[in-house]
Formats: sequence, C-alpha cells, structure tokens
Amino acid sequence: MSASDLKSLLLAKPRLTLAAAESLTCGHVQAAIGATPGASEYFLGGVTAYSLDQKVALLGVNRRAAARVNCVSAEVAAEMAQGACKLFGSDLALATTGYAERAPESGVLAPFAWWAIAHRRRGRFLALRTGRVECPGEPRVEVQKIVAAAVIAELVAYLNELR
Repeated sequence: MSASDLKSLLLAKPRLTLAAAESLTCGHVQAAIGATPGASEYFLGGVTAYSLDQKVALLGVNRRAAARVNCVSAEVAAEMAQGACKLFGSDLALATTGYAERAPESGVLAPFAWWAIAHRRRGRFLALRTGRVECPGEPRVEVQKIVAAAVIAELVAYLNELR
C-alpha cells in the first residue's frame, strides 16, 4: 500500500482532502504524499511540530497531558491529527509522534511511535484511529521511514473500509 494507492482512494467520490501533523517522522509523511503526481488535488499541507510548544500552538494539543508523557502517546497523536484537520480544513489528517531512537533517560529502550488518523465531515469528527509501531534495532532515519509508511498504509486500509 502506497501513496499512489492513497491518491485513487481520496479522489473517488466523494473526494476527500488530507493534511498531516508530524513530530517523529519530521516530514517523511508529507514527502511520501507529495512525491505522488497529482497530490495537489487532495493534499492541503502539513506541519512538523517537534516541540511541545508548537504542538500546543499549532495543533491544540493539551499541554499538561502531553507534558506528562513527553508528547508521546496515542492521545497526543489523536489531538495532533484532529488539530491538523482544523488547521488545514481537511477531511482527513495523519499524525505521528514517538521516539526515533532509544531514550534510556525516559525509559525508552527501543524506538517506537504512535500514529493517528482523524476523519471529519462538516466540522464534526466521524472517526479517530490510533496505533503503535515498534521499531527495535532500527536506526533513526529508518524508524522515520517505517512509521511514515505505516501511517499511510493505515489510512489506505481505513479508506478501503469506507469505500
């Protein structure tokens, strides 16, 4: 499942628009979507919000709750996805947050990430999905690529269920 699969699903009736909010993947999701010819027909844009302050300011993430988990949880990913829908006015949004490498000082012994997909229509959220990707032993950039591919694949699966 790829960004090109995503294109055909998003452009089917009814056409849907997409946005992205990234932390851990640092632009890899947006790059994968943007690499597909015709992405401008459905991709409205994205934001890389790496810090807590930017997640709060740009995406409406709950500061207190996010600070308790160092911005890495299913809830933070969900808030990021919902915030991206609102920020860009999109029907769908993807979000990623996690650890691209070990962080023993935070109790993280292997890289992992949370992803989220938000779907809204006429300003109301219809669906919100989250999941976790484990990447033990993978180097930083590979983790980013794995997580980006995983969240796009999850969106393709979600859209296949809808269609």
